[in-house]
Amino acid sequence: MKGIMFVCTGNICRSAMAHQYMQKRLYDLQRENEIFVSSCGTSAQTGDISTQNAIMVMKNYDVDLVKHRATSMFDIDVENYDLILCMTEAHKFNFLTYFPKMNGKVFTLKEYVYGENEKNINISDPWGYDIKVYSSCAKEIVDCVDKLLEKI
Repeated sequence: MKGIMFVCTGNICRSAMAHQYMQKRLYDLQRENEIFVSSCGTSAQTGDISTQNAIMVMKNYDVDLVKHRATSMFDIDVENYDLILCMTEAHKFNFLTYFPKMNGKVFTLKEYVYGENEKNINISDPWGYDIKVYSSCAKEIVDCVDKLLEKI
């Protein structure tokens, strides 16, 4: 079984949305036994809950983030994963600083799905912004995860 992990800062918005949306899509496609999906944060406090805005916008995609709990990247055995998909270049750099053995398996999500020619490979953090910003962020993540599913 292939392991994919999504990474952002706090694991309460972006990586949580990507993780739970991909989990739902794998289930919908009856591929849940092919790929194990998880998420973590470079500065996450393990056990934190998703933001209310993240929970609200993901309902539009029939995804329930209520039970999601944040996990620090230091609380996961990262070597069990085949692919680490970060929301920004900064997350990628931070992750590889602590886990250099994972080099070659760590990309930004947009870099991985759109290729190295993609000019903007970061997905901006919606934390602290209004529901419109969260909606835009969620759509960007959903589009990327849909492309990821086509690719793998």
